[in-house]
Amino acid sequence: MSIRKPLPHDAAKLHVTGAARYVDDIPLPANALHLAFGLSPIARGRLTAMDLDPVRAAPGVVQVWAYGDLPSDCDCSPSAHDEPLLSDGTVHYLGQPLFLVAATSHHAARRAAQRARVEIDEDTPILTIEDALAADSRFEDGPVIWSKGDTGSAIAAAPHKVEGQIDMGGQEHFYLEGQAAAALPMDDGGLHVHSSTQHPSEIQHKVAHALGLSMHDVRVETRRMGGGFGGKESQGNALAIACAVVANATGRPAKMRYDRDDDFTITGKRHDFRITYTAGFDEDGRLRGVDFTHYTRCGWAMDLSLPVADRAMLHADNAYHLEHARIESHRLKTNTQSATAYRGFGGPQGVLGIERVMDHIAHHLGLDPLQVRQRNYYADHIAHTTPPTPQEAPPAPDPNQDMTSRGAQSHTPPGKAPPETPSVQTTPYGQPVEGFILNELTEQLVRSADYTARRAAVAEWNAQNPILKRGLALTPVKFGISFTLTHLNQAGALVHVYHDGSVAMNHGGTEMGQGLFQKVAQVAAHGFGVPLDTIRITATDTAKVPNTSATAASSGADLNGAAVAIACETIRARMAAHVAETYGGDASDVRFADGHVTTSDTRLTFAEAAALCHQGRVSLSATGFYKTPDISWDRVAGQGRPFYYFAHGAACTEVVLDTLTGENRILRTDILHDCGESLNPALDRGQIEGGYVQGAGWLTTEELVWDGKGRLRTHAPSTYKIPACSDRPDIFNVALWDGANHVPTVYRSKAVGEPPFMLGISAFLALSDALAAAGKAYPALDAPATPERLLTALQDLRATGTAV
Repeated sequence: MSIRKPLPHDAAKLHVTGAARYVDDIPLPANALHLAFGLSPIARGRLTAMDLDPVRAAPGVVQVWAYGDLPSDCDCSPSAHDEPLLSDGTVHYLGQPLFLVAATSHHAARRAAQRARVEIDEDTPILTIEDALAADSRFEDGPVIWSKGDTGSAIAAAPHKVEGQIDMGGQEHFYLEGQAAAALPMDDGGLHVHSSTQHPSEIQHKVAHALGLSMHDVRVETRRMGGGFGGKESQGNALAIACAVVANATGRPAKMRYDRDDDFTITGKRHDFRITYTAGFDEDGRLRGVDFTHYTRCGWAMDLSLPVADRAMLHADNAYHLEHARIESHRLKTNTQSATAYRGFGGPQGVLGIERVMDHIAHHLGLDPLQVRQRNYYADHIAHTTPPTPQEAPPAPDPNQDMTSRGAQSHTPPGKAPPETPSVQTTPYGQPVEGFILNELTEQLVRSADYTARRAAVAEWNAQNPILKRGLALTPVKFGISFTLTHLNQAGALVHVYHDGSVAMNHGGTEMGQGLFQKVAQVAAHGFGVPLDTIRITATDTAKVPNTSATAASSGADLNGAAVAIACETIRARMAAHVAETYGGDASDVRFADGHVTTSDTRLTFAEAAALCHQGRVSLSATGFYKTPDISWDRVAGQGRPFYYFAHGAACTEVVLDTLTGENRILRTDILHDCGESLNPALDRGQIEGGYVQGAGWLTTEELVWDGKGRLRTHAPSTYKIPACSDRPDIFNVALWDGANHVPTVYRSKAVGEPPFMLGISAFLALSDALAAAGKAYPALDAPATPERLLTALQDLRATGTAV
């Protein structure tokens, strides 16, 4: 059995030896051109003059393009057609590309771009949430509001009430491989594009649009990325389009890569948020009603801001049953980089909002925050099904089959909130919460992390130590899995079996270090019952699998694994039928396992069976297609079933804080996470560890700072701090939840890319807990909780006389 084994990443040896090939490593012909953008030095204004003659005269420069020289507007937007490749005369942010340089080397192009003489009629930029609200600068006509119950009355009638606000900063993706692309002109007028992208089909579409080509004229290939985290879902469009424009105009290959400081300056980040809240609750900390207002700073162009803000609203409940809830969201337009997708896609911001509420309630009542959380959890509810055995049942559900015939629950049509029953509770957007396991999972983590004894030990420590304060927090996550844009929940695959028994596999997912290719290869190996080294994983290629969705929303293995499994099942059924016809018996009795194909009285190697089928003129190639079943979503009404299922997890983090300096350390973290029946426990464990550290980094060390002119001051590793190895917990215990998965996903696995990111919230709230130990008032800590911000919070407590 190839699935559920802790196998190493398929390219691990290539990564550690430096042999793994990325876009910048691909050999290009000697006449290749290298590109760079000339960037705006101001954040808002009107371009009045631009002298590019000094650029054209620079050594190595071959050609220069301004907006008017382009074959079209060369739109780069993934959504609203509002991102021209180069400024059309209006300047929207500091760092916006104004012109494009093609030169004989990367450094020649960059040096030449500095020679331009640019004149801009400068206007006052809109930079902050306050600026945008004052100017009514926003995407969409007004706020989006979703509600459930009668929130105002519920809060008014509650015995207790808290109000507050939390600001949370954005986050730089800081992928190890920066943005990069290359385009090679083909002899038939087409283009072959190599791109470090999570969305090859979007690159294909945007390049074709820019040049007025059909999509079949553009082939996009992505072998691997050196990290993505959402930053390569749409932000790579500009580089690929620029390379295509140059290659098409000159007939020469073209390559572009951003230096790290240019990458910081040009590309979008995680959306920063402000969330205000009012919550009513009883003496036990049970919520009666909660009212949220989300302020999302989106940047200059729409990009993916609307679905990001939507997902923040969709995760405003996290693990908690909100009978009366109102969520209002403002999507604000500012003269900063266009914020974009980032791991969790708005979900972390929504989750942090409700976790702040739980913490605030606990402080108000003098209760353990974990007690308040558990008292507000959804009720456990499992839609019981009998998991199929891997050999007997299809490895993925038939997307054309009704869900109820597979034993799952029937569901209410979108736009109508279903009535709640004692066993099935609904989210604020009307989706029944099935398969909720956090009550039992949390109790198991409380035991394994020794939470109760450590909570008492932390209190004793803080009573005896006036300088160093410890904090402890245990926080959960319930994360919805699916794209909220329903049509994106589809995937295709192409599988070939050669007559020597080797297998080549291709699908629409992209590999960015997360191990997707390995997982899907394990699915294919299991489907044919062959060793994993029989399977060859080929580069993602729009010429092989068309119309693919981005590798995002934690759906890579779910979608592409199911598509590959279906393709393998098609080939296996053909092979079984021919083997049975040749040797007698029934095709249903033919078994594929241990590298062999067996009937009741015949045993062939898989290679022998493949050769037999080839000689018998049996097709050994098949496509597979999968679409996620039973999802639908009305974003205007804020009602429906946007998620196929929920993934769960919980983390317990202990920290220590120096109250004299604000410096702090994570001492210990215990995690219990739900991966269903993990396809590869080793890869999943790595995703959990990395997700937690990245989430903790967002909330503790990673601070983006813009000055009053809109210049990003934290634009390099010297000024922006991601977590290092030394920032990980000294004690780091990670375990996988071993309960059953009621959802018929591919081999009953669950997505793991994004959900663990939110486990890092426990580190932030542990720091808040340490602050609370140093003062009497609720600290109301903002994120990121850098040492400077922690020290400021401590000084505020002392200034108000509430410090202990």
